[in-house]
Amino acid sequence: MAPVIAVLREEWADPTVPLPSYETAGAAGADIRANLPEAERETGFVLRPMERRVVPTGLRVAIPDGFEMQIRPRSGLALKHGISLPNTPGTIDSDYRGPLGVLLINLGPDPFVVGHGDRIAQMIVAPVIRAVFAEASGLDGTARGAGGFGSTGQQ
Repeated sequence: MAPVIAVLREEWADPTVPLPSYETAGAAGADIRANLPEAERETGFVLRPMERRVVPTGLRVAIPDGFEMQIRPRSGLALKHGISLPNTPGTIDSDYRGPLGVLLINLGPDPFVVGHGDRIAQMIVAPVIRAVFAEASGLDGTARGAGGFGSTGQQ
């Protein structure tokens, strides 16, 4: 059974902006839309190269215990315009009830206009397994051992 995400619109939010939705039958991520303050709704706003901004969605969510929500870039925006998330994937914990904002960054060479109602990111709802951390006197050996970044080669 699919987890139910309760969604509450902020009082100021435009109710005509659709809730997050899966755009195809096989989509793993539900697209999230910008829900801009009234003063920016007609024109949107410009995200300049290397600029970061939290884009409001006008939503708050209640994620069931045992799940998280991951916020990820949309591949088309990343490929065509260099729009990404500097903290990808962003995690929203099940006990957070504040406003849902999406931190965008423009890694492209040109200014990018974020419009009211634009699909700006995607969300994945995933189960969470909480580990128990126990101090140990040693670790078991593996073939990789302590090999770090790049230690497994390029091919």
